[in-house]
Amino acid sequence: MAAGFPKRLVIVTSQVDQLRALLAAILPSNAFYSAKLGAAGASRKISNLGQFTDSFPFTTKQELVQAQQDHPPYGSNLTYPLERYIRFHQTSGTSGTSLRWLDTVESWNWMVGNWQQVLSTAGVSRADRVFCAFSFGPFIGFWLGFEAAVRMGCLTLPGGGLSTTARLRLILDNEVTVLCCTPTYAIHMAEVAAREKIDLAASRVRLIIVAGEPGGSIAGTRNRIAELWPGARVFDHHGMTEVGPASFECPARPGVLHIIESAFIAEIIDPAGKPLEAGQSGELVLTTLGRIGSPLLRYRTGDLVKSARDTVCECGRSDLALEGGILGRTDDMIVIRGVNIFPSALEEIIRSIPEIAEYQVHVSNTTALPELAVQVEVSERGSVTRSSEAILHELQSKFEALWSLRVPVKLVPPGTLPRYELKAKRWLKT
Repeated sequence: MAAGFPKRLVIVTSQVDQLRALLAAILPSNAFYSAKLGAAGASRKISNLGQFTDSFPFTTKQELVQAQQDHPPYGSNLTYPLERYIRFHQTSGTSGTSLRWLDTVESWNWMVGNWQQVLSTAGVSRADRVFCAFSFGPFIGFWLGFEAAVRMGCLTLPGGGLSTTARLRLILDNEVTVLCCTPTYAIHMAEVAAREKIDLAASRVRLIIVAGEPGGSIAGTRNRIAELWPGARVFDHHGMTEVGPASFECPARPGVLHIIESAFIAEIIDPAGKPLEAGQSGELVLTTLGRIGSPLLRYRTGDLVKSARDTVCECGRSDLALEGGILGRTDDMIVIRGVNIFPSALEEIIRSIPEIAEYQVHVSNTTALPELAVQVEVSERGSVTRSSEAILHELQSKFEALWSLRVPVKLVPPGTLPRYELKAKRWLKT
């Protein structure tokens, strides 16, 4: 701990200085936070992070949604007049009502800088050719990653408006070395490549940067992607429309994410909002130190994480380390006959069986006790290696071994289950 203390002290000092500058910039011109902090009686003069977390209230998505409903279309969390804003994005809406988000030139540049940290840590250089397999709609997705790669001097290729087959051809024809996409789409692209007789071993993709889902830090999913894309390394990172890119994978420990603490104040809390000790699982709370045009103070992200116990990581960084990356959403956990089940744990099991191409989960709340059932597709290659009955039996046995539950598993014909380019929606509740 002693070796890492000076570095940690520098991080905290920088955070306090940036926080003071942020508060000076947004108060009193930001109507949302002026009213919120006034109602809470929070001091506007901060001397340390403890004072900040003790006196400033949390910000929730529900508050932001309400502000946009009360002050359409963009809400009241804007520090400047609308003429200062040049970027529009909105959340995907996978966990409720979509939020519209505006950024000034300065705030956008701050987020692009954070994405450049992601790319640099992943080992991207000017010699790389970067392809973003993304629709480039209003969801923020890889907009920032694309611009960060351009600013780093990479030949950067957009993938909007193309079919999966066309994207694969583009990757091979242009000798792409870095692919940016969701974990689900990386698997789907490989599936299409096999069907179209496109040899991914002939591609020059050496690095696949994934985001949008927890899969990049799930060992089974990472291994599946690496198997399907020979020679490629999987690199995870996470972010949100509301905060931008917030973390990158540890270079020394796959499956561990480092929060970019030069840009964020991070906290981990229990459901009641109390801070948790290192090594405990809880909700990630973030304060955006440089997104002044549309800031967030102590934002409850809804992401479930577990902090590492070590102050200094094996890679030499003192930035907060999250073991297992994003473990899930705090509202995603379901209880089946007294057993807590998170989507990431179920995916880990399913991806450990290489013959399974896709899956879907059905949660029924029509009875007094919720029930869980799983549908799976077996790949064409998988159906040759062994029988479907053996595959289903293995999956059910793994569920039972982990949770002591018998989870019904049904085999569906190939092509039955949907594929996703953005965030997958595999969990259906009735």
